[in-house]
Amino acid sequence: MTFELFYWPGLQGRGEFVRLAFEASGTPYVEIVQEDGPGQGMDGLLHTMDDPACTDPPFAPPFLRVRHPSGDELIGQTANILAYLGPLLGLVGESPRARRWVNQLQLTLADLVAEVHDGHHPIASRLYYSNQKAEARKRTADLIEYRLPKFFGYFERVLANNPNAGGWLSEGALSYADLSLFQVIEGLYYAFPRAMSGFAKAFPRCQSVRDAVAREPLVAAYLKSSRRTAFNTTGIFRHYKELDRASPF
Repeated sequence: MTFELFYWPGLQGRGEFVRLAFEASGTPYVEIVQEDGPGQGMDGLLHTMDDPACTDPPFAPPFLRVRHPSGDELIGQTANILAYLGPLLGLVGESPRARRWVNQLQLTLADLVAEVHDGHHPIASRLYYSNQKAEARKRTADLIEYRLPKFFGYFERVLANNPNAGGWLSEGALSYADLSLFQVIEGLYYAFPRAMSGFAKAFPRCQSVRDAVAREPLVAAYLKSSRRTAFNTTGIFRHYKELDRASPF
């Protein structure tokens, strides 16, 4: 079985949540857009996504092609990809309840990621940020002052209510939801350094998850490697000085 990840080049985006699962578990994978063979690169991504003969096409990247001896399978949507990979990579518990729970946490993080994106693109994704700056200021103000405390208050409560989980979100072991929580916090530190200045004190359990993930040996090695694309202003988490605000925490 081999894994091929399809995502836009030059940015972390939603593909990073899948990369972290592979990297944290030491699982080999191929980034299709970084390859130059037949069916690879950007042409390979677009052809695979838009192939009229595909019976189960993905809507948009990220999507994963799993090559089985019995045939290939395409899996789309970040949370769906991680729900599939979690048991294979040892990043979720074995019980059905644990798997549903971690998927629920991942879907909640996906909601937060969508709100972060809509902070800098509140009118339409196809418009440039420069075309919606005034609206972005209003939307981001609400994100920082109300939505971020609400989301992280929830995750802080989850961690506080599970004292036997060893500081993780589920069953005392690192899960893909912990990796994704790390990525969201890292992205927000990049995007809103002023607003996030009080985060660690306000949400110490969430910060502890972030720190624990960063200390995982395989994750730490990945973060220092050239495979980790830097945050930038073409991704989900974007730093625009005019959108950052004083910390609400």
